[in-house]
Amino acid sequence: MLRTIYLSLIIVLSVNAFGQRLVLPGDNADPSVVKIGDTYWASATTSNWMPAFPLLRSTDLYNWQTAGHAFNTLPAWADYYFWAPEIRYDNGKVYLYYSAHKKGGNLCVAIASADKPEGPFKDHGPLICEEAGSIDAFPMRDENGKLFIIWKEDGNSVGKPTPIWMQELNEERTALKGEKKELFRNIAAWEGNLVEGVSMIRHNDYFYAFYAGAGCCGLDCNYKSGVARSKSLHGPWEKFAGNPVLVNEGSWKCPGHGTPVEKEGRFYFLYHAYDSNGSVYTGRQGLVKEFVFTAENWIKFLDEPAMAMPVIPKVTDEFSSSTLNHNWQWSVFQQKPATIKSGRLIINAMEAQVPSIIAQKTYATNYRALAKVHRRKSNAAAGIALVGDDKNTLCAFIKGNTIEIIQTRNGKDSLLAVQTIAGSKIGWLAMQVQHGNEIIFSYGKNKNSLIALHTKSFNGAYLPPWDRALRVGLAAKGNDGEIAVFESFEME
Repeated sequence: MLRTIYLSLIIVLSVNAFGQRLVLPGDNADPSVVKIGDTYWASATTSNWMPAFPLLRSTDLYNWQTAGHAFNTLPAWADYYFWAPEIRYDNGKVYLYYSAHKKGGNLCVAIASADKPEGPFKDHGPLICEEAGSIDAFPMRDENGKLFIIWKEDGNSVGKPTPIWMQELNEERTALKGEKKELFRNIAAWEGNLVEGVSMIRHNDYFYAFYAGAGCCGLDCNYKSGVARSKSLHGPWEKFAGNPVLVNEGSWKCPGHGTPVEKEGRFYFLYHAYDSNGSVYTGRQGLVKEFVFTAENWIKFLDEPAMAMPVIPKVTDEFSSSTLNHNWQWSVFQQKPATIKSGRLIINAMEAQVPSIIAQKTYATNYRALAKVHRRKSNAAAGIALVGDDKNTLCAFIKGNTIEIIQTRNGKDSLLAVQTIAGSKIGWLAMQVQHGNEIIFSYGKNKNSLIALHTKSFNGAYLPPWDRALRVGLAAKGNDGEIAVFESFEME
């Protein structure tokens, strides 16, 4: 049984001195939101983790629950980088505009549709595939009711500017019409080498475009958000002289790439930022901030009262359901490697250098994860891991009476430690993480009396990918047909 306490039952850990509210803890980059009926629905980037694009619901914009995912298997045309889903509702149907890497090609914009927000979604395939790549799609109707799609040409990836384009889209969302037209591009100094992540809202006489500029990700990020306006979707577009309008504030840095939404006559922006403390280890997390329209017909974000930071309670999974819980993810480069049978998690090993892994998001820089291994049922090495991506992991594996700590860095394995332990003393594996990247592994027959495998912590600073946070995983390493079996998992 998986036990979690939803974010509506938050515990106060600390208070920000500035008005930004964390509502989607953990790795939830590029969040989008739409109201359908009396419920808000959101999604976020999953990059190279499956299932792709969470479907999150809320009645108040603050407390969210996962209802499922848009894609439990890869669309046939794409292979990785599932970015920036924009969830929208129009004429009784739900649409998901998203970006992914095309097999043998580059990044493309695609669209999927569903009859209800929890899916199932039908993918309509790639729609826009420019040579430099096409990302960050957003639909908008012009002043005459015609439907257009707005996107970014990913010129920064090849050292070129990043125009924001729009082009008419048919009502079926299957084909473009007419010619594309540029709205604006990166020319302001603060925007650096890109503008991206455009989303829009129409209010009174103006269309307003929220957008992000500069570097989104990593320790050296300098992301910020700006706004532009026009009385016609077709332009001319005017950027606000007071840009950027959303910058580092309190403990949050590099804010951007979100969606505006109305709630009870007030307006909010759901976007991502890094927590200065968690940084790349906890990733880009989802925040909400209120804004108003000024007398001069621009956007102003409000300084709001301080907000409590939620604490994510302990998670325990005893694998008593018939399917994996929504919290578990796996690599887009692996087939779903795990099943649940008779109250046990079974991970299938691959005859490959990289282990098979399922993983969960991390929410803090200090935490402990534990796994109970069924040694007699496992014929592959069974382990607990801190995971950046397929080629960057740090794992402690049990096989027989031997425990090995293996570092995988850029796809190359290094054996950091090995111990032979009396079998009666092995049952649990644990991983204690401090400051996001200092890792101590331990073992024991009883989870309350674990023995450290080493005294000096291993350094996991190499693990985070440029666009993702770390995850805690359970792993199998061995040959095809071999399995690793787990009886429970805990993280707090």
